[in-house]
Amino acid sequence: MLIASEFLILGLVAGIFGGIFGLGGGTILIPALVYLFGFSQHLAQGTTLAIMIPPIGLLAAWKYYTNGYVDLQAAPLICLGFFFGGLLGASMIQPVSDLLLKKLFGGFLLIVALRMMFGK
Repeated sequence: MLIASEFLILGLVAGIFGGIFGLGGGTILIPALVYLFGFSQHLAQGTTLAIMIPPIGLLAAWKYYTNGYVDLQAAPLICLGFFFGGLLGASMIQPVSDLLLKKLFGGFLLIVALRMMFGK
């Protein structure tokens, strides 16, 4: 079983990337939960929706929850880390040029896309 600090760190890292790139759960948290934490795709999606409550993912997360696809240990901890990580990431990226940010964003999305297409 994973310890709470691992979920907090995931939330912090996702928050930093969210602050830097304006990305959210679908691009960062779902691949991390699937490939780093061994969640099923359904469990990763349901848990990610649960961290966006309220109001963004409330009804969708409820649907996943009623089908057993929300990890109630992971969701609040990732949410807490994401909250503070978003501020940290947004602060870190301010001095970076728009051109470099576009390149970093594109490279990150390419890596995620290749992993999703060709990974297990």
